[in-house]
Amino acid sequence: MNTFEQYESEVRSYCRSFPVVFSKAKGASLFTEDGREYIDFLAGAGTLNYGHNHPELKQALLDYIESDGLTHGLDMHSSAKESLINTLQDVILKPRGLKNYVIQFTGPTGTNSVEAALKLARKKTGRETVIAFTNGFHGVSGAALSCTGNQHHRGGAGTSLHNVVRMPYAGYFGEQADTLAMMDKMLNDPSSGIDQPAAVILEVIQGEGGLNSASAEWLRKLRKLCDKHGMLMIIDDIQAGCGRSGDFFSFEFAGIKPDIITLSKSLSGFGLPLAVTVFRKDLDIWKPGEHNGTFRGNNHAFVTASKTLRAFWQDDQFSSEIKEKGQMVRQRMRKICDRFGPASLKVKGRCMMSGIECPDGELADAVVEESFKRGLVIETCGNQDQVVKCFAPLTISHEKLSKGLDILEQAFAAASSKATQAAAS
Repeated sequence: MNTFEQYESEVRSYCRSFPVVFSKAKGASLFTEDGREYIDFLAGAGTLNYGHNHPELKQALLDYIESDGLTHGLDMHSSAKESLINTLQDVILKPRGLKNYVIQFTGPTGTNSVEAALKLARKKTGRETVIAFTNGFHGVSGAALSCTGNQHHRGGAGTSLHNVVRMPYAGYFGEQADTLAMMDKMLNDPSSGIDQPAAVILEVIQGEGGLNSASAEWLRKLRKLCDKHGMLMIIDDIQAGCGRSGDFFSFEFAGIKPDIITLSKSLSGFGLPLAVTVFRKDLDIWKPGEHNGTFRGNNHAFVTASKTLRAFWQDDQFSSEIKEKGQMVRQRMRKICDRFGPASLKVKGRCMMSGIECPDGELADAVVEESFKRGLVIETCGNQDQVVKCFAPLTISHEKLSKGLDILEQAFAAASSKATQAAAS
């Protein structure tokens, strides 16, 4: 571990929870240099929805590399990009009623996609203000960080963050409070202090914010509110998209169509950097090169993304499998809550983007530590890091998923016992 401690910046984070050196990964498992196996309920924070080194995706990439296919292409045309564009259109967008949407290849990370979305919304509307929500997370660069609520990440900016108004997310004041009625009133009031917004940006399931999930009704009302006030609706599906919610897009269950969608993380299917911003064609007012990035042409990622979409999303079978596994995860989580904290533990999220909210971050951290001791990699999220967040690969076998949930239950037992003993002493 000396190499990392001596020469890598103090900014590193995940490795502090998992202090081993990994050397191999396959499916839903990580392996250390000494051969120990860990079940992976982190999945690259949602980047590895199809697991590590999926054989079909790996072979497609190896074949492409062996044929001397283009690696880096800026935004030049390539056969790999053509294949991905056609696949995205035919397999994902058109079947979901988004046939008049275009695809912008941004820089290779999610925050690049968000930056492009915000810039386009402001350019199109001529307005500067953007509405973001409490506990939202949209990236840690510039405008994306301005939309992020987390104080820890915002504090790393070293400068003021402007042109964003924060509104309460669904359920922020409890289920009875109508947060959208409050927003509507403020937008109608010329003395509320809120300038007319260019856009609203949100996650349907807040990944880093604590797995807070918006209802279909809330989303439909927000869509109408955006139309009423001339605001573009940006849905950040970087973490909740690509099947994590059970459908390819997290908003499908509500029957709405956003104006702009941001995608990254599991889009490549193989953990390779790839991000796109998808939006209505009439919003495409960019001038050539007006928003660009050196690594927006990652052709290796284009190849694995095309293969992933064709392999998993041609029909509803994979979606059905995800939803069935999601039910299994949530049932097991409810049993854990009933056993160790019926009054203090709560299941959060939706489908395979679920977790258990603890009364505080201390207990959640203890669960993560106890899980790791037993061979499970899992992380926390939430405004106090109080939610133990299960992000198993969507392709995980039922056997391995059950084994991982067994470990999670054991970890809650150990952490709860220690907490009880500490309180009694």
